[in-house]
Amino acid sequence: MRRAEVSAARRRRHWDDRYGAATPERVSWYQERPATSLELIAASGADRTAGLVDVGGGAGRLVDHLVADGWSDITVLDVSDVALGAVRARVGSDTPVQWVEQDLLTWHPSRRYDVWHDRAVFHFLVRERDRQRYREVMGEALAPRATVIVGSFADDGPRQCSGLPVARYDAGSLVTALGAFDVLATRRELHVTPQGETQPFTWVALRNQ
Repeated sequence: MRRAEVSAARRRRHWDDRYGAATPERVSWYQERPATSLELIAASGADRTAGLVDVGGGAGRLVDHLVADGWSDITVLDVSDVALGAVRARVGSDTPVQWVEQDLLTWHPSRRYDVWHDRAVFHFLVRERDRQRYREVMGEALAPRATVIVGSFADDGPRQCSGLPVARYDAGSLVTALGAFDVLATRRELHVTPQGETQPFTWVALRNQ
């Protein structure tokens, strides 16, 4: 088995265990309404027929809000079948959603998307080779003039999440780490976990050149 496959299997076990140990409403990253994500998606100017991919979407509720808002071409990608099973059961099968159980770093997109959304995948990539692979996958997935929306722990945020180390960013360093894009917007978000802890996030919305 190649190194990338071994790493992907390890990540799958880790996240299956994390989602298996707690209900989606008890994990630290839970949001009933992902307000910053929805704001930046709306600000992108993409219409509701645009192709949107939520990478590392897990059992998050962004897809619920997008479906309710009339989005008709949604893809949710996550390495954890446990997470995707939970959100599929909640959202239902009669929805315009494609579910992709895949490790992002070994994914080969079969199509291109107008909106790329990532809340808290990129900050787990602490090795440059993994960040480079992320950029390669994203480049394969983006349509011309697509919008890239990424949220990560801020530079004063936690140093670890779910037992894993993370990279922390301010807006400038996150833009630089993602590559050559036009900057549409930046945000700082103070996320309050279900346990009452506050986690600062940095968000960027970028336009593919």
